[in-house]
Amino acid sequence: MAHELRTPLTGLSAAAELLPPGRPAEMVRDRVRAMRALTEDLLEISRLDARTEKVDLDVHALGPLAERVARASGMDAEVRIVRDARVETDKRRLERVLGNLVANAHKHGRPPVVVSVDGPVVTVRDHGPGYPAYVLEHGPQRFRTESGSKGHGLGLTIAAGQAAVIGAELVLANAPDGGAEARLTLPPYRDTPEPPAAGAGGDAPAR
Repeated sequence: MAHELRTPLTGLSAAAELLPPGRPAEMVRDRVRAMRALTEDLLEISRLDARTEKVDLDVHALGPLAERVARASGMDAEVRIVRDARVETDKRRLERVLGNLVANAHKHGRPPVVVSVDGPVVTVRDHGPGYPAYVLEHGPQRFRTESGSKGHGLGLTIAAGQAAVIGAELVLANAPDGGAEARLTLPPYRDTPEPPAAGAGGDAPAR
């Protein structure tokens, strides 16, 4: 269904660009963008459900990556690097997880939003009302949100799905002094030691 929606949305987006400048045109473009984003989220969830995703692993410094995600969000998020770490992960998928967690904190929480890096653990914390009880008990559920809340419940669902793909553990909790706290623990990365060069120590070759 999401694939079928792409074609009319592309045409609607092109038609919206032909509208004369003004508030009506802005409203149409805004709604088209929202529908396209929802369609892409649905496609991503369907791929996760199919369990056919493949990771593209490389080694990255976690602190700078978290800082880039916070800046790219376009929202005010403080980044605290307690202890940086190198991780072997899929950069695109990790950025998607962190981006969704930061966006969710801004949308449903209250400032300040703080992104902390402590070794291979990234924590996204806000100071709002915290996660609803059903999220804490059963995890994120698509299309289920609190009464009056904006959104479709897809952001956290995608974050949890992509975290599983890259082998990370995502724990959602409420901080003791208030606010929602998402803790993402990435698999530890250990450098593989280079084998000693020939003749550099070790037993002498047999003659």
